[in-house]
Amino acid sequence: MRMRTTAAATAAVGALALSVLAAPSAQADGRYGDITITKVTVNGGKNVVVGTSAVKKFSVTVTAKDNSGIEAATIDLKGPAFGYLSSSDTRCSGNTCTAKFAVDPKVDLPYSNDIAGTWYVGAWVDANDGDFIWTEKAKSFKFQRASRLSANASPEPVKKGKTLTVTGKLERANWDTFKYHGYTKQPVKLQFKKKGAKSYTTV
Repeated sequence: MRMRTTAAATAAVGALALSVLAAPSAQADGRYGDITITKVTVNGGKNVVVGTSAVKKFSVTVTAKDNSGIEAATIDLKGPAFGYLSSSDTRCSGNTCTAKFAVDPKVDLPYSNDIAGTWYVGAWVDANDGDFIWTEKAKSFKFQRASRLSANASPEPVKKGKTLTVTGKLERANWDTFKYHGYTKQPVKLQFKKKGAKSYTTV
């Protein structure tokens, strides 16, 4: 008999700040010329998930269009509670500019879960002919505190007709303590699949 557990809840989102300095003040969106931003992708389209110790690397790509071609771009990220992240490694190839980010939880996160929430990509893109475009919210994304689910069945080996006890733990990264703590008030389902069955059944 095969068993698995599934968490029905989604981990709360969070974000980061690489500096104790406050994020730059907001600027109004603007544009000069016919340049446009056509596409923005964060982490390959997936949420950015950060735990308590491992460095998380991800990239943000901004694609723009101008009849003279794209020269350069500045890309930053902003979130709640003054969360702010800038990249010192942004390169453009053709019409697409890529900014790389690396997050070390114990260095870059400000000992707080309060910055969890929706984050936005700010992008300033320059064209070869002097045209430019700036938008403060070119794309939104989720920056999540990592969650993990563990389960154990006992006693082993499993015997037909005998009681089998399954225990598990659902935890989420806490950036206040840099440890994993219980993720409370979340629904969890236990499923099993009989020998020869094609799908799992919820207990």
